[in-house]
Amino acid sequence: MAPASTSPPAPAKPTLLSGVGGLDAAVSLRLHALFLPVPRLLLKAFDVAGDGRIWLPIPISLLLLSATPANSSGAVSPLLVGLVVGLVIDLILVGLVKVVVRRPRPAYNDKDMYVAVAADHWSFPSGHSSRAFLVAAFLAGGGLHREALFLWAAATSASRVLLGRHYVLDVVTGACLGVFEAWLSSLFLRFMCAHSSFLVC
Repeated sequence: MAPASTSPPAPAKPTLLSGVGGLDAAVSLRLHALFLPVPRLLLKAFDVAGDGRIWLPIPISLLLLSATPANSSGAVSPLLVGLVVGLVIDLILVGLVKVVVRRPRPAYNDKDMYVAVAADHWSFPSGHSSRAFLVAAFLAGGGLHREALFLWAAATSASRVLLGRHYVLDVVTGACLGVFEAWLSSLFLRFMCAHSSFLVC
């Protein structure tokens, strides 16, 4: 009796999500390769300028200094309060999404990046992009230099793709998340201004 023949399993049909991911990876690799002549030192400067190890400690330190007895007015800067709140929201949301989605970083990413926490191993979304657009949107809402702020945020986000740190969708999603976080932070700040006496808004 001849053994029953077993047919090979049918290949899995590509899903819409995998198709989008494949296109995203291809476009990102193409951009990375196309801009390789750009000095890496310039791209790394944007890398540092959007780093959370700079953006979180400095506003917190300034906020704590403004709340010391040496501050004769006793008022705390609402801009600093809102910025710190937004940066904490960003840290939590980006970390949660990274851990849930767990998208690996591009294979061509150079191993010269600093990983602060375990979530930084994952690519989606870009924390640099969310942080840059959070800062830009929040400060622009406060009447500061809107065009310069968003130009810096866009350049910081683009540098993440050109350095090979992220895919395009990582930075686009990060930018949208940052603008949303700035809106949340502004809502919180308006609430605090209406219900607290230590903020002069």
